[in-house]
Amino acid sequence: MKPTIHTKNEDTKPTLYLAFELSNQDWKLGFTVGLGQSPRQRKITAGDMTTLKQEITLAKQWFGLPADAPVLSCYEAGRDGFWLHRFLEHEHVTNRSAELTTKPGAGLGQHRGQPPRQAHQD
Repeated sequence: MKPTIHTKNEDTKPTLYLAFELSNQDWKLGFTVGLGQSPRQRKITAGDMTTLKQEITLAKQWFGLPADAPVLSCYEAGRDGFWLHRFLEHEHVTNRSAELTTKPGAGLGQHRGQPPRQAHQD
């Protein structure tokens, strides 16, 4: 097995990475700028988009990123899946979502006896 080699591309802007854990009551947010960095973790009320935008701004400041730094987010698509994706895209956040199963022990996307499928990106 070959080790992964990361090279620095001088043309690439520093990126803020955002991971969501979504629930009905609250959302947990985890921000980082890359491997080996401790995440900035926050909890907000579910669906509070004003606070979400504020937390993205504060995370950029926390990590010393410019205000126009790109943001890349990901979460498990579910109840909040696609309206949240559209909101994030509108706010210039590049978003990746994975549709994972809720059936214990099943493969990705496997529901009611359907064959497993790959996680997809919107």
